[in-house]
Formats: sequence, C-alpha cells, structure tokens
Amino acid sequence: MQLPELLSPAGNLKKLKIALEYGADAVYGGVSHFSLRNRSGKEFDFDSFKEAVDYTHARGKKIYVTINGFPFNSQLKLLENHIEKMAALKPDAFIVATPGVVRLARQIAPKIPIHLSTQANVLNVLDAQVFYELGVKRIVAARELSLKDAIEIKKAIPDLELEIFIHGSMCFAFSGRCLISALQSGRVPNRGSCANDCRFDYEYYVRNVANDELVRFSGKEIYARNPDNGVMMRLREEEGIGTHIFNSKDLNLATHIPTLLESGAIDSLKIEGRTKSAYYAGITALAYKMALDDYAKGAFVEQKYTKELDTLKNRGFSDGYIIHRPYEKLNTQNHFTAISEGSYQVNAEVSEDGKSALCRHTIRLNEPKEIVSAKLENIKEGKNAIGEIFSKEGKKYLQFFKILLENGKELESIHSGNENPFLLPFSLPPFSFLRQKI
Repeated sequence: MQLPELLSPAGNLKKLKIALEYGADAVYGGVSHFSLRNRSGKEFDFDSFKEAVDYTHARGKKIYVTINGFPFNSQLKLLENHIEKMAALKPDAFIVATPGVVRLARQIAPKIPIHLSTQANVLNVLDAQVFYELGVKRIVAARELSLKDAIEIKKAIPDLELEIFIHGSMCFAFSGRCLISALQSGRVPNRGSCANDCRFDYEYYVRNVANDELVRFSGKEIYARNPDNGVMMRLREEEGIGTHIFNSKDLNLATHIPTLLESGAIDSLKIEGRTKSAYYAGITALAYKMALDDYAKGAFVEQKYTKELDTLKNRGFSDGYIIHRPYEKLNTQNHFTAISEGSYQVNAEVSEDGKSALCRHTIRLNEPKEIVSAKLENIKEGKNAIGEIFSKEGKKYLQFFKILLENGKELESIHSGNENPFLLPFSLPPFSFLRQKI
C-alpha cells in the first residue's frame, strides 16, 4: 500500500541528518526571519542550508523550505531576494502562509511547488479551493481540522495534497493566532519569535480594596464561573511553583495511525519541533516510521510506539482535534507543569562517524546504558578494554570499563558539561543515543 509521507523538523543540519537516519521521508526547515521559527532559522545560513538540501537529495529524500512568516511592507524587497536565493538551492517545496506570498513565490520561482502553511488556518473546502486555484499543491491543515472535514476536502479536490500534524507542541490559541507573547514581551508569534508565554508559571494575587495592596494568593484553587451557562473553570496553583493557566498538552496521534491511513485523505504526516532536541528528532521519526511500516505489514501494536514516545520530554499528551471536535475535548491542557521529563534520560549522543560520543548526562564506569539506534540490528555484541556491548531482554546495552577522551585523558566519570568527545569501545551506527530509565 502507498503510505503517507513522514515529515520531520530540521532545526539544524545535525537534526536534519538524524531525522533522515531514523526514518523521515522528508524534512522541513528554513533560514532567516521569514521562517516562523526564528531560533531554528538562525541555526542555518545559506551555505549550511545548501548542504542540507544536497545531503537530503543525495539520500533520495525531500526538503521543504519554510518561508511562512508574515512580512511587513518594508520587507517585501528582502522577501523577494530571499525567495530567489532559496529557489536557487532547488528545494522540493516552499511552505508559505499568505495569498500574497503564494503569488509572489509562483512569480519568482514557478517550478518550486507551494505548500500552504498551517498558519493559513484552512478548515473547509471553500478555502482549500481558493488556494488550490492560486497554485498551491499541498495544504498543511489547521490543527483544528477534523478528519471528517479532511475527507470532504480530499473528495472535492482529489489532486490537492493534505498534510496534518501528528506530534508536537500545541498552541494555546487557534493555530498560532496568539497575542500573549506580543503583549508581554514584544515578541510577535506570527513573526516567528513567540516567547511561549502560555508555558510560563503564573501566580495568583488578590487586591485588598481597603488599602489597595496586592496580596499573594498561593496554594489555592480558584474557580471562574460563567453565569450564563453555569460552566465552572478551575484555576489551580501549586504552592511555590505557580499555575499554568494557558498551557496546552502536546499532540500525539500514534494510536490513531490506522484511522488516519484508512481515511485515504492524508498525504503527509508532520512532526512539529524544530527547536526541540536531537533525541526528539530521532525518536519521533523512529516511532512513527515503525508505526507506518508495521501497519503496512498488518502488525500494528500501539503500545510499541507510545512507549517510545513516552521517553521524550513532554507536557502530557493529547490526541488533539483530528478525531474529536475542540468542544468535545476536556484533556488538552496541562495545568500543573510547563514541561515534564520523559521516562528516559539521554546520556550521550553518538557522532556521525559512530566512533565517539558527547555526554548529555552523567556516565560512570560499569553502569550499563541502553543503546537507541535506527539500525539496532546491525550492532554486534563485543567486549574490549574500553567497554562492552551486550543484549538483555531484547535490548542492547553499553557499559564502559574506561572513559577515554579523544585527547587521551582518562576519566572516572563524565558529566553533561564536558563537551570533549569520548571514545566508544566499538563503532555504533551514526547518531545513536545512550539512555537510561528515570
């Protein structure tokens, strides 16, 4: 069967390579402030992004350029120059957000396909048809789209590709249409510089009318009531920490992969997270690629993928709105913490040549660490003076007898602040990870 494309974030060149190594069919990323992720956009310059395009194409995969910011009049000439420079790299598509930029991109680079950003908030056949007539090849649907509506769009415009988010951060507002960051810190979300104010800790205060003083109101639960319909909203604050009144859970659609595939409406499954870790880039690609391949073989086991995704830092998981309407959901917010640790701690990231690693959490002698790799079956057991690779309960582990830095120094233990590569007892597949259960 024809599986949908698995599309992963490429926050920088290393994460791009990891996503492709772990199973992504395509990646997306960008350069400069015309991308909606300023932080990740600064990870690439034109030279390194050209390297990214060439690297991706050499592996028979695709790369899409994000030009999905909302430009001001004063930036239009800069935008034209940017589109010209990016088109010269010959990416597989531009991701843009506005009708004007769609038209401009088609004028400047008519051979580059246009993908419409989720920021355009397409939810229905009417809007999809308008953008299709403008020349858009694919629509990245708003996160609020239901699968039923996706099917209707596909029926009405079968040649229009549909892409949906299946994993990653959710927005407090409607697909990024938020002003909190702009009001509190002057960083405009739709300009690519959201400060994620919805994730902050907030504290409750009450005003003493008698003396006009603000009094801290901590460790309590406050309820806001709508007198028209009686709805009560609980605002809970944990003493010493605060409350997270806007904080959305993370999207996780691993258990719904069969439903999405059987709909026949989805052409691409997209993972959010250009600013997230290298481990996130690898594990999300690995888990969803396994889910897709297993479904095609008739061997889908949802616990296998959810267990792997649970190893990632997250804000709690929700299945968002593709299956259920927003007003039917009661579990999309996490009021207790901005982010929580996953079930595993990453101890080390293996280099591209597989001969050394960088420490990300404490490693001590004779303490086994689980090996995570896209090519786990290629790792052979062995033992030498530096360490040992062995199998246990279907997993592979590595323990060190010596910790030797590339500069020749020997350590009893190594910690996350040490950015000197240390040697592995045996070569591992590129970009493998060492981890331990928390």
